[in-house]
Amino acid sequence: MPENIGPRVRHPRGERSQAWHASVRQQRKDAADRVPLLRLNETRGPEYAQAIREASQRLVFLDNELTGLPIAEVAARTFKSVHRRLGDGEYDSRYERDIRSAASELAEVAGWVLFDAEQHEAARRFNQEALFLARLSGDRSIELLILQNVAMQSGWLGRYREELAVARAVIEQDRLSPRVEAIFRMREARGLAGCGALAEAGRTFEKARSLLECDDPSGAPAWAWWIMPNEIDGHHGHALQSAGDHAGAVRFLQRSTEQRGGPVVGHRGMAPARMLNCLLHLCAWNDAEELAVGIVPTVGETASARTLRLLHEAVQSGLTSAKAPPRLRDALKHLDDTMHADPYAL
Repeated sequence: MPENIGPRVRHPRGERSQAWHASVRQQRKDAADRVPLLRLNETRGPEYAQAIREASQRLVFLDNELTGLPIAEVAARTFKSVHRRLGDGEYDSRYERDIRSAASELAEVAGWVLFDAEQHEAARRFNQEALFLARLSGDRSIELLILQNVAMQSGWLGRYREELAVARAVIEQDRLSPRVEAIFRMREARGLAGCGALAEAGRTFEKARSLLECDDPSGAPAWAWWIMPNEIDGHHGHALQSAGDHAGAVRFLQRSTEQRGGPVVGHRGMAPARMLNCLLHLCAWNDAEELAVGIVPTVGETASARTLRLLHEAVQSGLTSAKAPPRLRDALKHLDDTMHADPYAL
C-alpha cells in the first residue's frame, strides 16, 4: 500500500472528516485497481480469468527483470490460491473453461520458476497440475508449452530418452508453427546428444535454426516469444560441453552470449557460466580471467539457482586447478566471494 495516501493533517469530526476519509478510501481503491494481483480474490467471472493471466504476466516480467528475481515461492503461492478456488468452485461456472485455461498457464509459470530454482519435485507437481488443467480446458497451445517444460526438466535431470520421447511425440502428433517446431526440434536435439547421437543432434539443431529463419512470429503463440537463435546456440553449446567437446562448445556459447536484438531472459547468465567452464578446461587462462571479471557485476543480481550452480562448478574447477595462474585465481576467488556475499548488503 502506498504511504503517501493523503495529507497528514488532523481534521475535526464531521462532514469534512468524512469527506477526507472517503477520499483516502477512493485513493486506496484506485491504487489496488492498478495492482491486478489483488483482484485474484475479488472476481468470479471473466474478470477472474483476466486477473489470473495478469498475475502470470507480472511473474514472467519479474522472472526476466535484471538477471531474474527470486519469485518461485510467490508464483507457487499465487497458483495455490487459484487452485483452492478451483477446487471449492468459487467462480462463475459459465466461464469455467477460460478460468481453467488461465490457471493452467499460471501453473506453468510456477513450474518453470520452480525448475529454475532447482526445486524439481515441486516443479514436476506444478507441471502435472498445469497439464491437467490445460487438458480440462482444451487449451492445446498452453499444453505444448508445458510439454516443452517437461522435456526440458527431463533432460536437465539426465533423463535424455524421456526428453527425446516427449519432443518426438509432439512433433509427430501436432501441426506446429515453424517457431514452435523449432522449440521441440531443439529439445529433440538435446535428447539425441544426451543419448550419444551427436552427429544427428547437430543436424537437428541446424533444423531448429532454419525453422526460425523462415518463421513469421505473428503466426506463433504468444508464449513462444523467447525462442531465438542465441537460445538454440546456448543449448547446442551445452550439448557439446556435456559430451566433452569444450572447443566446439565455446563457439556456440560465445554466439549465445551475444544479444542480437532478441528478448532478454532471466537465465541469460547460463551461457557465460558454461563458457567459463569450457575455457578453464581448455587452459585458456586469459580469456577465462576476462570472462570471470565480466560476470562479477551481475552475479549478485542473479536468482537462477541453475545458473549459480553452473558458476559454482566452474569456479571450483578453476580454483582447484594446479595450472591456473595467480591472476585468474584472484578473479575466480572474487567471483566466488561475490556469489556468496550477503544478498542484503548494500
